[in-house]
Amino acid sequence: MIGDPFTMVVAIVLIVTIGKVLSSRYKARHGIIEDEDMLGNKTQRVIGGGDTQAMQNEIRTLKDRIQVLERIATDNNSASDINRQIEELRGR
Repeated sequence: MIGDPFTMVVAIVLIVTIGKVLSSRYKARHGIIEDEDMLGNKTQRVIGGGDTQAMQNEIRTLKDRIQVLERIATDNNSASDINRQIEELRGR
């Protein structure tokens, strides 16, 4: 029974499949994302690190500033009103 080639192939496929499932489960549990580029090179990164949160906060702040600058540029305001709004931005 053990010497049957078909049984050995099925056992190898089963072992490899179980290994891949456990590896994927571990990566998902710990927030690890695996990216693959066009050349087949794989890189791994962790989701939700401290740097990610800091970058998201900075992007949010920059988007708010851009909205204010767009409003200043498109509204018909006097020069003194524009200067006041720019000074408010510098104070943030």
